[in-house]
Amino acid sequence: MDADLKSIAAARRAAETAFEAYRAFLGTDPAQVDAIVDAMARAIEPEAERLGQLAVEETGYGNVPDKRVKNLFNALSVADYLRDVTTLGMLWRDDATKIAAFGEPMGVVAALVPVTNPTSTIIFKVLSAVKAGNAIVCAPHPRGVSCGIETVRIMARVAEQMGAPKGLIQCLDAVTIQGTAELMRHRRTSVVMATGGPAMVKAAYSSGKPTLAVGAGNVPCYVHKSKARDLAEVAEMIVTSKSFDYGTACVSEQAVVADPEIARDLRHELKLKGAYFCTPAEADRLAGVIFKGAQAMDPERVGQSPQALADAAGFSIPPRTRCLVSEETEVGWQRPLSAEKLNPVLAFYEAKSTDHGIELAQSIAKFEGWGHSSVIHSDDADVVARFATVPTGRVLVNTPGIMGGMGYSTDLEPSFMLGTGTWSGSITSDNVTALHLINIKRVAYESRPWRDIYEEYGA
Repeated sequence: MDADLKSIAAARRAAETAFEAYRAFLGTDPAQVDAIVDAMARAIEPEAERLGQLAVEETGYGNVPDKRVKNLFNALSVADYLRDVTTLGMLWRDDATKIAAFGEPMGVVAALVPVTNPTSTIIFKVLSAVKAGNAIVCAPHPRGVSCGIETVRIMARVAEQMGAPKGLIQCLDAVTIQGTAELMRHRRTSVVMATGGPAMVKAAYSSGKPTLAVGAGNVPCYVHKSKARDLAEVAEMIVTSKSFDYGTACVSEQAVVADPEIARDLRHELKLKGAYFCTPAEADRLAGVIFKGAQAMDPERVGQSPQALADAAGFSIPPRTRCLVSEETEVGWQRPLSAEKLNPVLAFYEAKSTDHGIELAQSIAKFEGWGHSSVIHSDDADVVARFATVPTGRVLVNTPGIMGGMGYSTDLEPSFMLGTGTWSGSITSDNVTALHLINIKRVAYESRPWRDIYEEYGA
């Protein structure tokens, strides 16, 4: 049997097994569900670094310390959030309106997993799906199968020890595009959670199943002149966020836009924090190795260190460089580094004014980043309000893009799936959580005499 047929058969078996496990799991006491979720999260904690190591070794993307942090964020912060969320049974009751809401599982979740975050995304989606009473089948990227299987193995084993039915949590081990497509459109699949590249997301929306998917992020970061005294901290936030896991997070900053009054000082502070400003010739060579034809990134340049990128582009940088910066004046494919870059590379723009800075941020977000996230550093509430017209689902204020967007340094819902709204064809602009994986049933009693409709509307 060839690989395509093998993967299709495996997807069908997984979907059927998951459906049977889901049916067996139906009606499980919510307290028991919570105990299973907690146990899975605790099992990941001591394995976070090892799973990060496996992910880096298999995919070649990112770095182990930050992969470990991503795994722990989901095992700790996401799990803590879920502990206080009611997903099953009565969600709320309003005696005044005589309405009560009840949460019920959706069924079998098909979870597409990106190669950039192959273990942390699985941790997030498994915890969320099971918290909502669902079964889940993870479909990893072909380049991240082994680390994905190991992550699921740890979580499934603990869940079964806690009483979950076998097959509730699965990972495909024979992965092809055809197999993943079969999983998504299978009759037993109820909902698709798709995180990945544009082709994967498009395939998910074409599956004919309800789909939660996320788009690309080209995150503008506008630094207003009101932060003149805080530029050292602003620079640290930007460089830390962009260099985190070598830039593999879609919510990290992609372009800095600085007011003219503080642009020079911000450049200086960025350099002190480890940013290397490329010469125009170096920036052109860098763009040439990051982007390869068809206006797409070269997969081999994703999640690479600044040193590896500079070496590939043929120039030298200081050994402690944390990210590379290209000075830009235009937005669009005529300047490829103005697009989303899943590596530690930033574009830098000096605005002519506050109005121009906000306009630039708008243009950047609309270029390959509709609906995702934007960042502003400002102490002027009026400027923040004006900036908030940028077409993104998250406007993050005075915080790093990645830490703020995923809900660590803000009070957004902790999530590793950030919706991009109808701006980019998504059904939600929320930080996706377990609450997006339940059906909500409303029980409504009569609150006014039904015959009054004839008198009220003159029938």
